[in-house]
Amino acid sequence: MKRDILIGLGVGIFAFLLVMGYNVLPIAMLCLAAYFLWTFVISRQVLKTGNGETITSTTVNFEDIGGQAIAKKELQEALDFLRYSDRMKALGIRPLKGILLSGPTGTGKTLLAKAAAKYTDSSFLSVSGSEFVEMYAGVGAERVRSLFRRAREMVKREKKSSAIIFIDEMDILGAKRGSNVSHHEYDQTLNQLLIEMDGLKTDQGPNILVMAATNRPEALDPAILRPGRFDRQVKVDLPDKEGRVAILEIHTKNKPLAFDVDLEAIAHETFGFSGAHLESVTNEAAIFALRDQAKEITARHFHEAVEKVMLGEKLDRKPTAEELRRIAIHESGHAMLAESVRPNSVSQVSIRSRGNALGYVRHYPKDDLYLYTQAMLEEQIMVALAGALAEEECLGNRSTGAAGDYEQALNLVEKMLQAGMSPLGVTDVSLLSAEQRQPVTKDILAELENRTKQIILQKKDILIQLSDILQEEESLSGDTLRTYLQNVA
Repeated sequence: MKRDILIGLGVGIFAFLLVMGYNVLPIAMLCLAAYFLWTFVISRQVLKTGNGETITSTTVNFEDIGGQAIAKKELQEALDFLRYSDRMKALGIRPLKGILLSGPTGTGKTLLAKAAAKYTDSSFLSVSGSEFVEMYAGVGAERVRSLFRRAREMVKREKKSSAIIFIDEMDILGAKRGSNVSHHEYDQTLNQLLIEMDGLKTDQGPNILVMAATNRPEALDPAILRPGRFDRQVKVDLPDKEGRVAILEIHTKNKPLAFDVDLEAIAHETFGFSGAHLESVTNEAAIFALRDQAKEITARHFHEAVEKVMLGEKLDRKPTAEELRRIAIHESGHAMLAESVRPNSVSQVSIRSRGNALGYVRHYPKDDLYLYTQAMLEEQIMVALAGALAEEECLGNRSTGAAGDYEQALNLVEKMLQAGMSPLGVTDVSLLSAEQRQPVTKDILAELENRTKQIILQKKDILIQLSDILQEEESLSGDTLRTYLQNVA
């Protein structure tokens, strides 16, 4: 009705100006340009909700998600507010409006949101935080309003009592206001989201729960996290060993495994892997089996898959004989030093090019560790320095192949400084100048380099023999390496 009135009014004004003798051509061209701009550009951007995924029914259950027992328990307890809203209302409990899932990428935050919709029998809308902000002012705020409108319409259409809106990459939409250079549009969009959440009245319509995921919770605006908005925060961490076993069991249910496959052993050497990494490992193992035309997936296929996911694909580049000799000595230095300071820690040593590495030593911890002593950090630094020192002692000089090792060593020294494990004691590292940090870092590395060099000098003959074997075999398992070291000891 309003549109018809405006069109009629516009035509009337246009006719009046024409009768009065005005040149209406510039006005007509301007109106036509505005019409096309609105029709083909701005309106599409405003009405667009991005590539958001609208799911009316999801088959993902909490039982299908492995390795997140604590997160699932906390989330289910929070979702009971939605499932038993009448009981909560009778007790005078404030309705839950938002749940924030935080944790590293690939840990299953999106899967948990889908399982939440199944658990509560809710309509489900999923969008990304990056889809809300455009170059046009007001577009993001309109998309937020449109999103909540769609949620209410879906609930009515599907005859359900609730809907879950899932916003991935919440740190983009909900970043601290004023932190972006073109912050006005970001702030306006965030303000609209907060207004919509504040306006969720469960007694005036369907229950709408906003779930969001981020891997940078520290970047979120404090207003998002205050009570009455995202009331619950659920930490979704990397899985521990038991969790990794559970995830591997889920992803190998439909795959034929050979008798030599030990999922616990695979879980043991995949410390730090997320659920997405582990799914990729099982998929890559199946691909390796397909290449070999095998009917079952063997332990060797899983071993290759772990290396590919961790280090990258094998490369065809062939180093020269001189380079290969240097690489073998470098990796033998790492491996021998690791077995000297941390027995049984080497999983694989290889001089085959993979990813950005010309060679590599893969380690696995005895147990999942979340705290490290000063001795542990010093041992890791010594292992990192051993490659370059082995080159220097056996070949007379070092190479650029140790650049990554030095970076790792410096990062470990930084951890020591932050933990008060240096002569500086307990201090705020961020307040130290480069002139204060450099001498301490240099002294720590010099001391550990001397200790590493002593071990390499004592075992130089063993190191050279090991590098010869590595050149012939190209790759040695940890068990083979330890057998050799025991025989020559």
